[in-house]
Amino acid sequence: MSQELDYLSRCLAVGRLSRREFLGRAAALGVSATFTNSMLASAARAQGPVRGGIIRAGLSGAAATDSLDPATASTFISMFGNCWGEYLVVPLPGGGLENRLAEEIVSSKDAKTWTIKIRKGVEFHNGKTVTAEDVAATLERHSDAKSQSGAQGLLTSIDTIKSKGGEVVVTLQGANADFPYLMTDYHLIIQPNGGKDNPTAGIGAGPYKVAVNEPGIRAGGERFANFWQPDKMGFADQVELLAINDNTARISALQAGQVHMIDRVDPKVVDMIKRVPNLKVEAMSGPAYYCFNMFCHTAPFDNNDLRMALKLAIDREEMLNTILRGYGTLGNDFPINAAYPLFSEDIEQRAFDPDKAKFHYQKSGHDGPIPLRVSGVAFPGAVDAAQLYQQSCAKAGINIEVKREPDDGYFSDVWLKQPFSATYWSGRPTQDQTYSTTYLSTAPWNDTHFFNEKFDKLLIEARAELDQDKRKNLYREMAIIVRDEGGVIAPMFAQEIDAISDKVGGYVSGRRTGLMDGFAFNKCWLTA
Repeated sequence: MSQELDYLSRCLAVGRLSRREFLGRAAALGVSATFTNSMLASAARAQGPVRGGIIRAGLSGAAATDSLDPATASTFISMFGNCWGEYLVVPLPGGGLENRLAEEIVSSKDAKTWTIKIRKGVEFHNGKTVTAEDVAATLERHSDAKSQSGAQGLLTSIDTIKSKGGEVVVTLQGANADFPYLMTDYHLIIQPNGGKDNPTAGIGAGPYKVAVNEPGIRAGGERFANFWQPDKMGFADQVELLAINDNTARISALQAGQVHMIDRVDPKVVDMIKRVPNLKVEAMSGPAYYCFNMFCHTAPFDNNDLRMALKLAIDREEMLNTILRGYGTLGNDFPINAAYPLFSEDIEQRAFDPDKAKFHYQKSGHDGPIPLRVSGVAFPGAVDAAQLYQQSCAKAGINIEVKREPDDGYFSDVWLKQPFSATYWSGRPTQDQTYSTTYLSTAPWNDTHFFNEKFDKLLIEARAELDQDKRKNLYREMAIIVRDEGGVIAPMFAQEIDAISDKVGGYVSGRRTGLMDGFAFNKCWLTA
């Protein structure tokens, strides 16, 4: 109950809950009037926002090869993109969508034609007004078959994109009831002329203008004076995101007051952080998962018996308890859990079975060590997880050779390039978006090289299915295909754990990923 009260109090403080709603919710929890009034007083004192200062964050996932081009952004640089960029819509913490540059998105009855009405009077950092033509050009660039955009797989069903007046009309090859949710993908920052002229310029319509960009070191922005919604975001004078890939270094920077917030806290240090008076831990359950990826079309992983052996040889319970310390749930070798609507609860949970793993391993005919590449930035506790996995595989007669790679450059030099490696995925708003981003055959970020015609067909069919029961059954069938034939070993879904200073105001837990779904720098302020 204390966690729910704390959440309600923070919602009240930032204006997401009225006083009457707060009193009603507190009464429903059985809280006394005296205690409720005390919390109301505390919330009133915490109300902001306060303008000024420099919000600093220590973040993981940075690399010297990072580019400001939203098409190729991942992890660190995508967080910075939320500072300077603006989107058509963004997910709301409680579910649903918030209109940003789109005033509304409406569809035809068959969900094939979508009309996006563009908000008037919004200004880019270069002084140009955001137009429907800019939006259309952005969608054109990211949906181009030759594009290397991480969003390209989501947009393959687009047939035509037309702009007229203040509207953009998108016609799809087939129905897609989730189309507005696709527009929340963090690669789809609206840029002047869609970024076709200079995608790395860092020109957007967000609350902060790019002031510094030193790839692999830091990125920073200054408040944009003409931001269209100054009462909602952009309260600090500046934001500075420091690239701190090492977990211990991030925590040290927070303790020393060098930064105000950090991401991806290792669960094994959570209790230690909780004992520090001026710090607090924010843990969010959701759809993020940690995994080991195999390239399905690269030997020796092109043999499904070997893939199955490696899936059965992982001790999920041990990994959940040892690596996540309970801050998560078991994974089942597909990327969907109960955080998603239409999740099928009846799919049998895969368990550690060294005897069955040994059977499939011997059937595969493989012999010799199997290199597994890992790094501290792959996910919190990834190196320890790989070593645990190595030990459980040994019980099935499988020799895993753990190769630790440098943190810097891991996501540019190892992920998507090496046939067996550790990584993590943040959640997406819908199952379609998750599958389209990384399991569709044509997806640029298909990090298991999973090419399955039946799966692709089911994915397209599910997009067009408006009957929710039928759609749920299609997603169930897709999950089983990925689970039994795919190259992802997903032992656990992890809570996103952040740590923040008590000098930060306005923090409310997100829904999909950490640091308020990546918007903490925009929506928070410094109280002192």
